[in-house]
Amino acid sequence: MENVSSHKHFILDGFNELGALRPFLFIPFFSMFVLSLSANSLLLYVVISERSLHSSMYILIAGMAFVDLSLPLVFVPNMLLSFLFDWRGISLTGCLVQMQFFHFVGTFQSTLLVWMALDRYFAICTPLYYHEHMSLPRFLKFIIPPVVRNVIMITLIVSLAGKLSFCASNVINHCFCEHMALVELACGSTSINNLVGLLSLCLIIVVDFIFIAASYVVIFSSVLRSGTSSIKALHTCITHIVVMSVTLIVALIAFLSYRIRNNLPAAVRVFFSTMYPLFPSCFNPIIYGIRTTEIRQHILKTLTGCCFVKTVSRAFKQQFI
Repeated sequence: MENVSSHKHFILDGFNELGALRPFLFIPFFSMFVLSLSANSLLLYVVISERSLHSSMYILIAGMAFVDLSLPLVFVPNMLLSFLFDWRGISLTGCLVQMQFFHFVGTFQSTLLVWMALDRYFAICTPLYYHEHMSLPRFLKFIIPPVVRNVIMITLIVSLAGKLSFCASNVINHCFCEHMALVELACGSTSINNLVGLLSLCLIIVVDFIFIAASYVVIFSSVLRSGTSSIKALHTCITHIVVMSVTLIVALIAFLSYRIRNNLPAAVRVFFSTMYPLFPSCFNPIIYGIRTTEIRQHILKTLTGCCFVKTVSRAFKQQFI
């Protein structure tokens, strides 16, 4: 099919069913956006500023915070403007660029969980060789393949989406350019796009989940065999498992809601697809801040220091101004 009549401009029409209530979505989504930015920024600041946290485990947690900070920045500001001022238009090029950044950054939510599982595996199962395994030259063999995989798969699905013809409609029933939301508008065959989309789902999220699950099975088996000596080390593992479960479950629900025929209302599908990147971005730093003792102590120290400075500054102004 020729591309002469293909749309080059699209309308992001997510939650259109709410009608006049749609602008009120600005309040909860803006609140989650601010929470995500502030919590992840604080977590990043604490890990970077405290030399005692410059170890592999905390650097990986900071990497997750960076991903959780970056992902909402890709789509939330545009979505909030859409709610507030009804700015819904986006070009095909802008849509594809947003899709590339969104999906590429999003893949690292599960990839970082894989690296965290490896870190805990080396720390608990081979503690004598932990620093050797986690040295950058040796750990690169675990870093490079997933990064290459993510780049190839996301670039492939975005490139295939860009070659489609959109001659039927230019209204995307979503708040941002998610892959399947755009592909649904194509007027030609989308079987290859659906196949590659499912393949990327299997090769990234499913493979990562299987690898993480297998790692923790080995870790728990090792701890049970060794008695109580490694029980304390499981505390961090449980934190990772909580984060992993929330992230992967929400992601799978969001992806499968577009690929399995169901009677879900469009607004529910849009809601799940919006929560998949945004909810973990708010949830993860809070969990790491609460459950990781060293991070929690430094966060409290930082916040206490800020409050002390404000109190002293206020007292100084009252005294001399």
